Amino acid sequence: MDFSHSPKVEALRQQLQAFFDEHIAANEDAHAAEALAHRDAGRAWTPSALLESLKAKAREHGLWNLFLPQSARVPTGLTNLEYAPLCEIMGRVPWAPEVFNCSAPDTGNMEVLERYGTPAQQARWLDPLLAGEIRSAFLMTEPDVASSDATNIACSIRRDGDSYIIDGRKWFSSGAGDPRCAVAIVMGKTDADAAAHQQQSMVLVPMDTPGLRILRPVTVFGYDDAPHGHMDIELRDVRVPVENVILGEGRGFEIAQGRLGPGRIHHCMRLIGLAERALELLCRRVQARVAFGKPIASYSVWHERIAEARCAIEQARLLTLKAAWMMDTAGNKAARGEIAMIKVVAPSMAERIIDWAIQAHGGAGVSQDTPLAQAYVSARSLRLADGPDEVHRVAIAKLELARHAVREGRGQHG
Repeated sequence: MDFSHSPKVEALRQQLQAFFDEHIAANEDAHAAEALAHRDAGRAWTPSALLESLKAKAREHGLWNLFLPQSARVPTGLTNLEYAPLCEIMGRVPWAPEVFNCSAPDTGNMEVLERYGTPAQQARWLDPLLAGEIRSAFLMTEPDVASSDATNIACSIRRDGDSYIIDGRKWFSSGAGDPRCAVAIVMGKTDADAAAHQQQSMVLVPMDTPGLRILRPVTVFGYDDAPHGHMDIELRDVRVPVENVILGEGRGFEIAQGRLGPGRIHHCMRLIGLAERALELLCRRVQARVAFGKPIASYSVWHERIAEARCAIEQARLLTLKAAWMMDTAGNKAARGEIAMIKVVAPSMAERIIDWAIQAHGGAGVSQDTPLAQAYVSARSLRLADGPDEVHRVAIAKLELARHAVREGRGQHG
């Protein structure tokens, strides 16, 4: 395994870092002020004009759709390993990925359409998503079942002539609050009598389809994440053409596995950037803050925490890069153990380091005066999103047990 940056990636990394410093980091206060002004005016769900202006600059600089592997639509696309250092930079600020058209859930939805969509589906939805003209949502999670087990999903998708009729309830539908959200990929059950992993299908549903109703935004630790949002959605007698099914009936679980692999590792890449920023803020704070007559940095507890944080970030980064390399060289299925491991490791690592940074900042750490409170919410939430820790640990344990399976008729030393 060689994790060094190629000349192409190193040039992109330097270009992205320079753009980030000049246009993202320098505009954090302006973005916060704009969001507050929208909220005070009762327009919290209005897209950011600042972000739109920065998107235009990112496109001019060629820093656009960096997440998508090489394809006919993005011939300069990157591998997962090549994308990792770029995604890490974007992860330092929560809204930064959108500037480069690299934000979830659009990235996952675009990968689904690129990999599995028909030419008609790609022309109608993928092309405008790649151009940044529309946004999208992914409707999988349901409030009434443990939908981390996809076989539990209860949303009904039934065939009626040349249409599908969809009935169900979805929540934590990220991105559905954005007024630019034009389409949702809905996962539901088309055949309850089929084998467990062949019951589900994915269907494209335009957001203006009659019967699709946004009930409310679901907050995360009190944040509504406007104008992005995580919405509670009712689907009642929602009718779409049969050609809106992706890949075919009964292929939903297969698509979900293909979609969630890259999505999970992208989250981990961004979390490493978030943890790096938290450690940077921690170090600056403890050196500048004086308590009981000397800088906080002189107390050994902070030496221990800083050292442990650096070790944890480096370990998580190496595991992320290994998972990315495995995905590129052996495929997502072969890398499922590494993907599961990093999905367990990265959020907990970031959560712990952000927590220490909050502690170093005292009351300011939990206020709006630092980015740490929102960063903590993001890291903690990702121990649930795209599968909870417990599900990934089960997957890791099963793979490990299979490696060391005791063969029938042989002792443990056989």
